Amino acid sequence: MEDEKIIALFWSRSEQAIAETAAKYGGLCRKIAGNILENEQDTEECLNDTYLGVWNSIPPAHPGVLRAYVCRIARNLAVKKYRSNTAAKRDCRSNCLLEELEGCIPAPVRQEVEAQMEMKELAGYLEKFLDSLGKRERAVFFRRYWLAQPLKEVGKACGVTEHHAAVILERSRKKLKKFLEERGIWI
Repeated sequence: MEDEKIIALFWSRSEQAIAETAAKYGGLCRKIAGNILENEQDTEECLNDTYLGVWNSIPPAHPGVLRAYVCRIARNLAVKKYRSNTAAKRDCRSNCLLEELEGCIPAPVRQEVEAQMEMKELAGYLEKFLDSLGKRERAVFFRRYWLAQPLKEVGKACGVTEHHAAVILERSRKKLKKFLEERGIWI
């Protein structure tokens, strides 16, 4: 079913909207949440929460790209669940991902309004940065830092070795740091 028809089902409050969303994007959302959570029960819970989140936000929202909208909700919920699960114990996998990026993306400021403005500005710069990358570099970066895929999976999906994927990411992080510094954003 086309995205516009699914969105129309949400607007008419038809429960079929959830079934159509699950049929079309459930596998992708499961993969995203599973990569982050690495636990089937938590992944399933996250998936159900994703459908509820979409249901509660459409209307009033009318997403331009339903796939991105649903995946963002799934990813955000999975990250939230992951943080909740690991609040007391620190896990290397997520810390490794965060440590890889901490050398090029600044930590947010504590003040709420300022932080929101800075994050919007940073998001805009990240979009521009990703647009400046080649197709393969962008795919590797996206798979690693948005989908949270292990390097081996990233390499396989992008047609490179695990080591080459790591090299691409290292170079991309250096480029990102330089890109942000040129725009006045320092670590």
